[in-house]
Amino acid sequence: MRIASMVLVLASVVASSWVGAQTAANQTPPNRLQAVQSAKIVRVCIWPDYYGITYRNPRTQQLSGIDADMAQALAKDLGIKLEFVDSSFSKLIDDVTQNHCDVAMFAIGITPQRQTKLRFTQPHLASDIYGITSKTNRRIKNWADIDQAGSVVAIVKATLHEPIMKERLKQARLMVLDTPFAREQEVQSGRADVFMTDYPYSQRFLANADWARLVAPDTTYHITPYAYAMAPGDDVWHARMEQFVRDIKRDGRLQAAAKQQHLEPILAR
Repeated sequence: MRIASMVLVLASVVASSWVGAQTAANQTPPNRLQAVQSAKIVRVCIWPDYYGITYRNPRTQQLSGIDADMAQALAKDLGIKLEFVDSSFSKLIDDVTQNHCDVAMFAIGITPQRQTKLRFTQPHLASDIYGITSKTNRRIKNWADIDQAGSVVAIVKATLHEPIMKERLKQARLMVLDTPFAREQEVQSGRADVFMTDYPYSQRFLANADWARLVAPDTTYHITPYAYAMAPGDDVWHARMEQFVRDIKRDGRLQAAAKQQHLEPILAR
């Protein structure tokens, strides 16, 4: 009887544990909005080398830029703390989908390739492509000179410029580099003739590089909308981020930040 009683007790414990496990397995996990509110912190991926967007001053270590400001606004709206997580365009998809951050906020171009992996808000900016050459370069005088035999065009790996320029360039040689700094060094040294970038980066870069010259397209070349990116599948979190973008457009916070960074020409209305 004693053994039988022990067996019954063990069976009861096992059954209870199994039911508890099944109940926990069947429960819907909290959405990301609940998770960030519970943790009282929102983790925002940034690229800290993006002039005018999310740029960390190497001397002061202070962040500035339109999306650095908007990340602060998001945390304030949610009533929680903000944690910046350094990322890059090459790490973007992994960082977002592997839960290294809750949202990426560094003017991420909406491209077909990224849309297969990420979920975007409505755009808040939209930029064409621009070239930066050196003032001493004799090969590149205007936009038409870029795609010519002998020209070397530098781009950064995994940015939106890589697939676009691979498709568009027919005669120039494409130089794909790992970092913006490497890209700029190649042009300054003369090993590349021009590097491709967008409006925000070009404006701030030209203000700080006295050797550089802007090469703008004669007509629209390739407009890309920029937005904030999340992991796919969480409708509640996506809806909250969409609401945030609507709010900052409507109440003037986005426009004020754009004006401060001289980015009003590329605001998405």
